[in-house]
Amino acid sequence: MAINSSNLVRFDWAIKRLLRDKANYVVLEGFLSVLLEEKVKIRQILSSQANKETNDDKYNDVDILVENTKKELIIIEVQNTKEYDYFHRILYGTSKAISEYIKEGRPYAEVKKVISITIAYFDLGQGKDYVYHGTTNFKGIHKGDLLTLSEKQVELYKKEKVSEIYPEYWIIKAGVFDEEKVNDKLDEWIFFFKTGEVKDEFSAPGLSEAKVKLNKLKLRPKDRKEYEAYLERLRRLASQQHTQMADAQDLIKQGEENKEIEAVIGLYENDVPIPIIAKSLKISEEKVRKITEEHPKFK
Repeated sequence: MAINSSNLVRFDWAIKRLLRDKANYVVLEGFLSVLLEEKVKIRQILSSQANKETNDDKYNDVDILVENTKKELIIIEVQNTKEYDYFHRILYGTSKAISEYIKEGRPYAEVKKVISITIAYFDLGQGKDYVYHGTTNFKGIHKGDLLTLSEKQVELYKKEKVSEIYPEYWIIKAGVFDEEKVNDKLDEWIFFFKTGEVKDEFSAPGLSEAKVKLNKLKLRPKDRKEYEAYLERLRRLASQQHTQMADAQDLIKQGEENKEIEAVIGLYENDVPIPIIAKSLKISEEKVRKITEEHPKFK
């Protein structure tokens, strides 16, 4: 029987609290190994942006910085709400990591490789897929060839491609994933991100450990209390956003009604007959009469 969302804590909260524990690295290592298609071992977790625990905590994003045993930096971010400048934010995050983790006076060759991973629960950008991967390559504008590393550079830096030096980006749009179509191990992870459920037939590395380590029933009383408070903050945020959206729709509707009234009055003042006004604006004659009768100009 599958362990469903009522028994497992949300992945974003788990990153903030449970998965930073060295004993739980195996969960993140499993996810990263599936995504990057190589065996990933975490050396240390360097920082986490969203560590606020107060009642006025407004964060709904989670940002954790991991260093693997290859000394690469991996940023994992979970984002619940829409931000139009989110692509810029991703760029800033990788740039900041690069600049902060090189010692002063050291050669540029020591710039660390950064991998940025976003798990988004909103439809980021426009595209038909739910997983996107971005790398940096240099393509000739005349010959169409890719610029490659020289033999000496390959020897010095242990890299095969230019793109291996530059940051790379992964965007997983978990919010638009069709949970009815799980085709591979990465889909199993994305299914978990979206539904909070791990099915018995899932075999992706890290998920079997997640079923145990992220079990809500095994939380310590302090962690359970913090988790419930986190969920309540998310509910309040969602409620605020719902209210703001409803207010915005009311303003739009009011603006449209005001334009309609102005159009009716303008035509009526120019002696356009009511039937023609109604037909032109695609409203009823009764509504035209009501607008003209109630407007201060004609009282």
